[in-house]
This record gives sequence, structure tokens and C-alpha cells, in this order.
Amino acid sequence: MKGKAAESFEELHIYQRARELTNAVYSLTREDAFARDRGLADQIRRAAVSIMSNIAEGFERGSSTEFIQYLYIAKGSCGEVRAQLSIACDQRYILPEDHDRLHDLARRTSGMISNFIAHLQDSGYKGEKQTRPRRREVEARQERQSVLRAAQLANMRLQSDRQS
Repeated sequence: MKGKAAESFEELHIYQRARELTNAVYSLTREDAFARDRGLADQIRRAAVSIMSNIAEGFERGSSTEFIQYLYIAKGSCGEVRAQLSIACDQRYILPEDHDRLHDLARRTSGMISNFIAHLQDSGYKGEKQTRPRRREVEARQERQSVLRAAQLANMRLQSDRQS
């Protein structure tokens, strides 16, 4: 079953999952011990934000090739978050159960990104940049046909009025 293509990056499940991960990272990094290690807190936040940002930027680029490239960067940032979560756990900034929960969320996000990349590669869809000129041409043709139909209807009414 084919679903409707997303019209915005906010509709993408991978973006929604990345947002969930980012919010969880921000929440954890506000905790006292973690917050004091500004370098690690800043790095893990930037990595989490990078996931969301690269999904958004890739989507907005308008070509599937560029989108896939940005998705790979987002996927790399998922790995970065997992590594930094391990450091935070090793340093006892976070509880093992928090580590496991967010590590799992980052792995699931990464897997979803991988699946989406595979979908884009198999779909044959070239992206908005490729379809936009063709779509505009079709829309212009439909507009011209609509104008012609309206003119024909007006002429038919005029002739009908003259015959009456």
C-alpha cells in the first residue's frame, strides 16, 4: 500500500522521532552533573540537533540525491549521540536505564533513517527539483484548458440567447 508523500519535513516519522530524541537529550543534559560538563552537554545537544536539522535541510533541498546525502549525515549524528550517551553513562552523568532508553531511541531513529534511504533509492522519485518544472507545465496546460472551456461555454450561451 502506497502512502501519500509528505508535503513537509515535519510530517516525516523520522523527523518526529529525531525531535523526540533531541528533546530527551536536552532534558537529560539539564541535570546537574551533566550540565556541569558543558563540553559534553553541548556536543551531544549539537549532535541531536544535527539529526533533526539534516532531515529538514535534506527534505527542503528538493532532490532525492541531496536528501539521501543529508539523511546519511543525520544517520551519522545518531551514532554520535549513542557514543556520547555512553560517555555520559560511564561518567555517571546519567543512569544506566536513561542511557539504555535513549540509546535505543537513537538506534531506532538510525534504523528508520536507513529504511527511508532505501525507500528513496528504490522509489525512482527524483525530488521536487525534477518534478517542479513538469508539474508547472501540467498546471499551465490545465489552466489554459479551463480558460478555453469557459470561453466555449460563454459562446454557447451567447448563441443560445441569440437563437431564443
